[in-house]
Amino acid sequence: MNNLRNFFLAVMTLFVTAALAAQTYEHPFQNPDLPDEERIDNLLSLMTLEEKIATFSGLGVSRLGVPDPGSSEAIHGLVRGGATVLEGFVRNSRLDNARAPQQRRSELVNSTAFPQGYGLGQTWDREILRMVGEVMAVEARYHSWKTGRNCLVLWAPNADLARDPRWGRTEEVFGEDPYLVARLAVEEIKGMQGDDPKYWRTATVMKHFLANSNEDGRTYTSSDFDEALFRDYYSYGFWKGVVDGGSRSLMTAYNKYNGIPCSTNDFIHEILIGEWGMDGQILNDGSALSLLVSDHKWAADKKEAVKLTVEAGITRILDRFADEMLAAVNEGMLSEEVVDRNTRFNIRTMLRLGLMDASDANPYKDMGFTDVAPWETEDHKAKARLAAQKSVVLLKNEGGLLPLDKKEVKKIAVFGNRAEEVLKDWYGALPAYSVPVLDGIRNAVEGTDVEVRFQKWDSDGAAQKLAEWADVAIVCVGNHPGTSPDWRWEKIQAPWGEGNVAGDGREAVDRRSLELETEDLIKVVWKANPNTVVALVSSFPYAIDWTQEHVPSILHISQCGQELGNALADVIFGDYNPAGRTTQTWVGDILDLPNMLDYDIRNGRTYMYFKGEPLYPFGHGLSYTEFEYSALKVRDSGEGVKVAFNLKNTGAMDGEEVVQIYVKAPGDDASMRLRGFDRVAVPAGEKVKVEIFIPREDLMLWNMDRHVFALAEGEYEFMVGASSADIRLDSTVRL
Repeated sequence: MNNLRNFFLAVMTLFVTAALAAQTYEHPFQNPDLPDEERIDNLLSLMTLEEKIATFSGLGVSRLGVPDPGSSEAIHGLVRGGATVLEGFVRNSRLDNARAPQQRRSELVNSTAFPQGYGLGQTWDREILRMVGEVMAVEARYHSWKTGRNCLVLWAPNADLARDPRWGRTEEVFGEDPYLVARLAVEEIKGMQGDDPKYWRTATVMKHFLANSNEDGRTYTSSDFDEALFRDYYSYGFWKGVVDGGSRSLMTAYNKYNGIPCSTNDFIHEILIGEWGMDGQILNDGSALSLLVSDHKWAADKKEAVKLTVEAGITRILDRFADEMLAAVNEGMLSEEVVDRNTRFNIRTMLRLGLMDASDANPYKDMGFTDVAPWETEDHKAKARLAAQKSVVLLKNEGGLLPLDKKEVKKIAVFGNRAEEVLKDWYGALPAYSVPVLDGIRNAVEGTDVEVRFQKWDSDGAAQKLAEWADVAIVCVGNHPGTSPDWRWEKIQAPWGEGNVAGDGREAVDRRSLELETEDLIKVVWKANPNTVVALVSSFPYAIDWTQEHVPSILHISQCGQELGNALADVIFGDYNPAGRTTQTWVGDILDLPNMLDYDIRNGRTYMYFKGEPLYPFGHGLSYTEFEYSALKVRDSGEGVKVAFNLKNTGAMDGEEVVQIYVKAPGDDASMRLRGFDRVAVPAGEKVKVEIFIPREDLMLWNMDRHVFALAEGEYEFMVGASSADIRLDSTVRL
């Protein structure tokens, strides 16, 4: 009787559960308890062909209650309001602050502006990148909640590599080394997507796959190199972003790879989907569809371009295409089964963002937002300042000119066209405020008897006179990320694809020179006052050979961070001890570089293959204190190699050291490869033990014969130091 009673109770329970489910959910895809693929199957079965095609434009399925996921650029801050929204950022101190900030807040175009991707790379700090990712994702959720218009698919991080400093988009990337870029990209992805096992805070879209590091001719040129460079170099950061970071989406590049346009390349299905398991949105870049016809001459017309693109695996098209795609299906050129296959990828992204259900289990559904925007909080302002502080690289400090002592230095003269303003780049966030260098220096000496004077140029000899007056001169110069002269803000943006200064670059504009146009101002000031500090505010390296030879102290910080001025002043006056490191080989002459379109880095690119004497080597950066390395132990644990050593701060100031581990593998043609790093804080006079584990997988290189990553047998040299050119300890281990 008990068994019979239990049987009937079980049947009734199932019946009641089913009935409740039927009452709660109109369609099975709305039930969060069902397996993901069942939910996707159901939604797909309910959609019309036109609705499927609409997902290729990034839309949801409004008829069935699935909202648009929305998207946003997010290289170093959430971009809202478009790239042309410049007033209030470029000339913030000269605006009617009673009018403009209120207008900007009501339009919700603001967000926290961090240093450019190049600057974030210079932090060499995983925690900072995760923090930046989280801030951008939280602000994306806030914008979505506040405006009712989602922007939950973030186009970041940029996992491309800065193989050549002439590349116009160097500003967007973390650096030239695939391992460094991979580790930083992984952390930013984790920060953006969150750590919930089911739902994403935001979806990440890595870009641009693959090997897009020339702007001139990018819409038709081919990046050519072998399988080993594909695996060990150009795709490495993307691969790690997927397998270690959990990213499931990326954007393909404009260019060809070995003669085939990236948006129609077999690597989408064979490697991205087949090997790496990518199952989210796979985008082509803006107008890439049309460029298959006009520039690549790959398709006869737009309809054929749609067919080739969709069959290759692209699931989101940044172009006008709906009519052509519908016609291609109706005419039998493109099967609806292929459309369904790709639509699943778009639906899966919506599912993980929580857009297919109203479940309270989604921790990002209600994040407790108020009318106080996150970027207005002290927390996000402090994070912007910390990221900027960590990004500052002290390139030179001869004679200990820095940090400045406010008790001894009473007269400071500031010069240059990058002192008065914080500029906005093409994909930059628009913060509610920004602090230029001049304001940051004045903030730092407020309440003291230190006098600060400013002279932008030396057109009438005034700069020389002011430099003679000063105890210390600070020259603040660098590029313009809009490739424009210093016009008024109404004319700030140069025409697309054009630049007015040979040494400047951005998207669609490669640099024609590595020379710093304003280096003559540095010379004039230095001649009048040898106690000169150069603050180079730039998106990429310059061949500042004269400045390096003559000027005692040189700092580098990238553009666009809202706390740029405060962070630089913190370093100048010693309130923050710099520990940023270069992420690219700074060459001394353009003749040190191979042809721009030579993508075989073995011909002299990056620290791994560079044949000249760099102006500043990869991984270079100084501190206001000194560090001593000792007691290196390298041990094979079977699963990887454990590297341990002592690090002592031998100076009088607390500081951080970016310890770097380079490896020379048997048979490797590279001089060395970065395979471990950490940013380690050490109090003055103290010693810490540093331990870094390098998994066996990270020591493998691509085997061209077997077409797999493999560990070469033999002696491995492990080199520990403060830069690629400053090795302090080394040891060998047989693996």
